[in-house]
Amino acid sequence: MGDVIVVGAGVVGLTTAWELCCRGISVVVIDPAPAMGASRAAAGMLAPAGEVKFQQAALYPLMKASAAEYSEFVGRLEAAVGIAAGYRRSETLLVAADRADLAELEALQTVQEAQSMPVERMSTRAARALEPALSPRISGAVRAPGDHQIDPRRLATALQVGVEASGSTFVRDSVRSVSVASRGDHSVQTASGEAISAPAVVLAAGLGLADIAGCSSSLQLPLRPVYGDILRTQLPADAPQLLERTVRGVVNGAPVYLVPREDGEIVIGATSREDFRPAPSAGGVWRLLDDARRLVPGVADLEFVEALARARPGTPDDLPYVGQVRAPSGEPVRGLFVSTGHFRHGVLLAPLAARLVSSLIAGDLPATGADASHLAAMDPHRHSAVDSSGAVARSRHERSSR
Repeated sequence: MGDVIVVGAGVVGLTTAWELCCRGISVVVIDPAPAMGASRAAAGMLAPAGEVKFQQAALYPLMKASAAEYSEFVGRLEAAVGIAAGYRRSETLLVAADRADLAELEALQTVQEAQSMPVERMSTRAARALEPALSPRISGAVRAPGDHQIDPRRLATALQVGVEASGSTFVRDSVRSVSVASRGDHSVQTASGEAISAPAVVLAAGLGLADIAGCSSSLQLPLRPVYGDILRTQLPADAPQLLERTVRGVVNGAPVYLVPREDGEIVIGATSREDFRPAPSAGGVWRLLDDARRLVPGVADLEFVEALARARPGTPDDLPYVGQVRAPSGEPVRGLFVSTGHFRHGVLLAPLAARLVSSLIAGDLPATGADASHLAAMDPHRHSAVDSSGAVARSRHERSSR
């Protein structure tokens, strides 16, 4: 039916399927509701500088490398499908609500500059000259000209069109199990009972990976659901554009962002909570609106469109799991690959993760160099250990969380 089965059709899975199709490899994508999970809620900030956090040095090279691939990736996709993917090269302003928040921005700027990320400290006056809608009460800003954005919903649509136009297939069903064969094709069984076989399988199902039987002997991934509330608002009809750039703010130590689209939509996000509650939090919605209004008072005049919550797949070190699956013996499992755990960075990291996985499948990935270093950082077995019996033991993080 296909050369590769991709389990999961979020932005990461769809981008992987698209890259495989570009290589002439036929794909079957299995997902009950493509792009309706975490990708549906994503704001689409391509922000290697703005997303910098303390003590995440291993993540910075991945973010920078994938951001550098975006222009070529989107250009190739749009040329193939004739659909705009919502990519905007407008920069990002990092804004502080008060002097304490400004101290945090200054500390982060030190980390950004240490990683050779282009950032520039700005006064309140200079920031408001670029974005007049900013409140005059902000304490300062940092300009990140290399941080761009994309609309994940439009990107997902373009990717689906591209994959289908290549002759590949979508199966709208969930996966019950994966049977790994030492020889011949692997078999994927869907919830409806259909068996689909292919020489290679990519597991890009996010948190859904835990529900797929047959993988536990080779994979022990300590994924956890990190829920986030995100809002969509709209400029009133005939109202002038409120913002040209993405604004990422710190308000009383808490992050908030406003991402303006060309059609007048402004995405406001996002909370981060591990309470296992899938519905939007009233407190989270209130906090986002209040913090956004404090930075950009004109938020009060926007039309409220949507409040949405989704769970993002978090890992102990915030690095994704990308690469070939290995058996308990340490030997690679032929034709079995994983790409999950991208946490807040799934849209940003999608081109890099997809290119690496497709290169592994095609067998043309260099053994050394930057790509090899990226895969080593994202090793899907880095949180597992092999005990004396040869079985893959649960990671220390996973055991201690029980």
